[in-house]
Amino acid sequence: MSYILILYYSRHGATAAMAHQIARGVEEVTGVEARLRTVPAVSTVCEATADSVPASGAPYATIEDLRDCAGLALGSPTRFGNMAAPLKYFLDGTSQLWLSGGLTGKPAAVFTSTGTLHGGQESTLLSMMLPLLHHGMLLLGLPYSESDLVHTTTGGAPYGATHVAGSDANRPLSDEERRLCQALGRRLAKTARALAPHG
Repeated sequence: MSYILILYYSRHGATAAMAHQIARGVEEVTGVEARLRTVPAVSTVCEATADSVPASGAPYATIEDLRDCAGLALGSPTRFGNMAAPLKYFLDGTSQLWLSGGLTGKPAAVFTSTGTLHGGQESTLLSMMLPLLHHGMLLLGLPYSESDLVHTTTGGAPYGATHVAGSDANRPLSDEERRLCQALGRRLAKTARALAPHG
């Protein structure tokens, strides 16, 4: 069965919660499954290494997870209007995949969480789109036919799913944010299924 890779970094759990909601949306589409993966933190100590298996949560992503996916949902908390360093570090190591064109023509979507409503959500989503465009992926956003996008007072953007976690990073996903994450997952899975080669 083909899978949508939901690849994310989450420090306090908000981006992980979004990833799980996107996975729910993916799993609603017949013939497609969700695969949750994360990346290790980046250390400022050169000799530091992370265990090969995280203490909790999703397993660490491999290049093979990325190469073999039918579609990608990429998520990160906002770091000064940009994606977090651990996710950028992982993407910086995908040159061989870029050279082979392994992701060309596959659908992708992005999602983020911030502490405040104006914490750089849209610029973070755009920053995550850039390497995906270089990989030749087909970017999907959230259309305004999703009525929650029009009425939300929390997260949500036409560029992708967003969440406002609060200054203490402990605000749960709102109903609108949950539904928009699920809608993004469904849209990604349906697009991947439609683009799949029929043999």
